[in-house]
Amino acid sequence: MAENNKNLSYTEDSIQILEGLEAVRKRPGMYIGSTDSRGLHHLVWEIVDNSIDEALAGICTEINVSIEKDGSITVKDNGRGVPIGNYKGTNQSTPEIIFSVLHAGGKFGGDGYKTSGGLHGVGSSVVNALSSKFKVTIHRDGLISKIKFANGGKLVEPLKQIGTSKQNGTMVNFLPDETMFSTTKFSFSTISERLKESALLNSGLKLTLKDNRSDKYVEYIYENGLTEFVNELKGDQKALCSPILLKGSEQSIDVEIALTYTTDFSETVLGFANNVKTSDGGTHMTGFRSGLVKALNEYGRAQNILKEKDKRLDTSDIKEGLIAIVTVKIPESLIQYEGQTKGKLGTSEARVACEKVTEQNISFWLQENKLIAISIIEKALLARKAKEEARKARQAVRDQKSKSKSRTMLGKLTPAQGRNKNENELFLVEGDSAGGSAKSGRDRKFQAILPLRGKVINAEKTKLIDLLKNEEITTIINAIGAGIGSDFDLSDSNYGKIILMTDADTDGAHIQTLLLTFFYRYMKELIVNKNIYIAMPPLFKVTTSSNKKEFMYLWTEEELAIFMKKTKSKVEIQRYKGLGEMNADQLWETTMDPENRKLIQVTIDDALAAENSFRTLMGDNSEKRKEWIEENVKFTLEENVDFI
Repeated sequence: MAENNKNLSYTEDSIQILEGLEAVRKRPGMYIGSTDSRGLHHLVWEIVDNSIDEALAGICTEINVSIEKDGSITVKDNGRGVPIGNYKGTNQSTPEIIFSVLHAGGKFGGDGYKTSGGLHGVGSSVVNALSSKFKVTIHRDGLISKIKFANGGKLVEPLKQIGTSKQNGTMVNFLPDETMFSTTKFSFSTISERLKESALLNSGLKLTLKDNRSDKYVEYIYENGLTEFVNELKGDQKALCSPILLKGSEQSIDVEIALTYTTDFSETVLGFANNVKTSDGGTHMTGFRSGLVKALNEYGRAQNILKEKDKRLDTSDIKEGLIAIVTVKIPESLIQYEGQTKGKLGTSEARVACEKVTEQNISFWLQENKLIAISIIEKALLARKAKEEARKARQAVRDQKSKSKSRTMLGKLTPAQGRNKNENELFLVEGDSAGGSAKSGRDRKFQAILPLRGKVINAEKTKLIDLLKNEEITTIINAIGAGIGSDFDLSDSNYGKIILMTDADTDGAHIQTLLLTFFYRYMKELIVNKNIYIAMPPLFKVTTSSNKKEFMYLWTEEELAIFMKKTKSKVEIQRYKGLGEMNADQLWETTMDPENRKLIQVTIDDALAAENSFRTLMGDNSEKRKEWIEENVKFTLEENVDFI
């Protein structure tokens, strides 16, 4: 072993110290998650969140975001403006320190911010490190000051005064470094959805977005933010009551919650801590649910709605039809998150605060709204009954799975032969014809094929008990092998990748959304853990007329147009109308071979956008659904587009 590695030297000269922002450029994924479209847009969130922290401090009332013609982003606010004096004990200006030194900012103590979304002071400097151009204009102390950086955070123009001003605020303009990202094209809709969510979370804060590439413009300001947020999530669902707003403060934590109940089956509860979405929940969510259950049980007993035979309602009973937004504002000295990300709040005081504020406010509301209160409790009792029926149905599914001669399993699924679950892939294929080609063309060592006949059932509008009676759904559940709903356990999944392979048309997109809706509602961890993918079959096969053996595949109309401009010979163009038109070899080569295929990884980056997407796609308004699909679902590989 030593002989084989004799050329590998590990000495004092092997040690490197990355100066300044070099560490960010060396490992950008550690700071922004990825270098694809998601990471690119994360740069915008970092700068916007700094401005929102000024709003949380009670100073900033307006934030303007612009996508410039050169591809850069400008974020302007009317907050206090970054301090412009020299940093204590140095000859460097404070803006130079803030924007070029990691872990430098006003959120580590003192009186700069009572609460803030950012804990680490790395946001602005990371954006600077990953930009080819970065400039800041500051209005403060009656002056206008400017500082410029370039090529990954290198100072090119120190802070200088360029004029006078009667206003306060900060304006940041940055151009992402194209050598650091797979795409530098900003999405108007992605930024727009995020700004809308921020406006809904911060009543009275005005956020605007202008696209100077196309003159698109949106403006968001909500005087009753959280209640309007709940109405946004409710969409066309029938509500049992108008949104209920709960407010209170406990142990220096400000709590604000809005909720309603609908006649629907699914639950939508979103949590935020200091404006940061806590996608994995946390103590504030636990406290909210505990307080709600306590209040409903106490009222139900007092009104004799809950008899002794009903026992107590629990959190799973009161979920059905619940839509809620839970927000907490926590002082910097108290806020704690679990794990490496900010996905789960760990502050113990938040649980106590949310439970107390919820129980007190809801108890009073129930007393004032007797008829609605009774209908909510009766809905919970019906949900409990349905839950018991669903438990029996899930057990039946598990029993079926344990039978070696399961007709459903043996009749449709072609399993992978390999035993490495993380490497195995499950293809959910539209149609028996394409399924047959996929079975023949696959790599049987790690690829399993499950053909789907027609469109699967709509999980958004179907109770779990009825879903479990559907053969297509039970086959998918059995194939994945990790359970469903509250029984789902990601560690039991038989596959590291679940790939949706449908035709590149509107029907194919609809099948994708039906499947994604099912996963989102009942196996959400698969999406959160980024195990779901969409296959991208080519649209065209182009063959030169002079030599039938010379051909190539093209995935988009744009690729075909570029090819036709460049080629000088006559060509034959085959437009694939569906997967079934490909033979096994073609399907393997273009869509299934890990060396050549193109996949889109399905992720959830925006809570409001995700909920609105599924409500629109799976709701009753067919025209609205058709418009959404035509506008948003594009079979293109111009950038790494998130489905949601």
